[in-house]
Amino acid sequence: MARTSKSVGKNGTAVATVDHLGGTQLGIGRAVAHHGELLNGLFEDQDGGVQRAVVTLPMVGVHSIATFWPRETKGIRTRPKGRAKAARAAALTLKHLGRQELGGDLTIESEIPLGRGFGSSTADVVSSIRATAAACGVTLRRMTISRLAVAAEGESNAIAYGDQALLFAVAEGRVIELYGELPPLLVVSFSETKPATRGRSASGRPRYESEDVQLFAVLRGLLSTAIRRQDARLLGLVATRSAQINLKHRVCTLFDAASAMAREHQACGIQIANSGTLFGALFDPQERKGTERARRFAERMNEAGLRDVSIFSVNADGALSA
Repeated sequence: MARTSKSVGKNGTAVATVDHLGGTQLGIGRAVAHHGELLNGLFEDQDGGVQRAVVTLPMVGVHSIATFWPRETKGIRTRPKGRAKAARAAALTLKHLGRQELGGDLTIESEIPLGRGFGSSTADVVSSIRATAAACGVTLRRMTISRLAVAAEGESNAIAYGDQALLFAVAEGRVIELYGELPPLLVVSFSETKPATRGRSASGRPRYESEDVQLFAVLRGLLSTAIRRQDARLLGLVATRSAQINLKHRVCTLFDAASAMAREHQACGIQIANSGTLFGALFDPQERKGTERARRFAERMNEAGLRDVSIFSVNADGALSA
């Protein structure tokens, strides 16, 4: 099988040279990271049911890139070894495309830290699905990619949709509500040393009470308003309240201390990654001294000995990093 030049086109789709293995080709796929959730809870869907759903905070500058080489023998080999979910995603994609007679070699090159709440697993899965589909000369819809990702992982998130803001049902891989573009944000990222787990069910999911579900409905409406008005402060309020609900039964002294420091620096709010150790303080770069306050807050986090303190921007004119 010929293995020739490759490039990545728009929307994470691969551009590759066709070989002679049944019209297949070397395929490349790309997926972005995320920085945990802005909103995470139980929400009513279009059919009147209740779904666990999230609105994630995208990190479009950090990627997982997968390369897929089809071969005639079945089975998916991965490099690095042990990427079972990505291999399962590739196999499911071949089956979905009616090419289950094929196997392949899947290489994943990722900038995304593992096990911290950046969505590394889902990014690997989504990039693998795109690479496998591209190897078969096909571009899949984001809805299809998301459902294949759920089949490969059990639960997934909205990484297939890139930087779009949407309420996403994690167990079904579908969009409950699509919003517009997030308002400009500066996010000061930092981590606790280890995740706190008390107050979670055996599945690892938070246990929500009836009043929590009622509050999630209110927060959903406020988030929609915040995005429509491009109101970073209202968005920060939603993210903070969602984090408080999800941390309500957990031992997490960092959140209270970080929240107090964020208020001192006039941050819009605090968001978390429920599956990892990740926290983010949200600042509005359009406010007077907003960028300066974000930098000062990052300095304070470093002085306090927090892990991996950095700054990234979301939809802001002129990227900021530190």
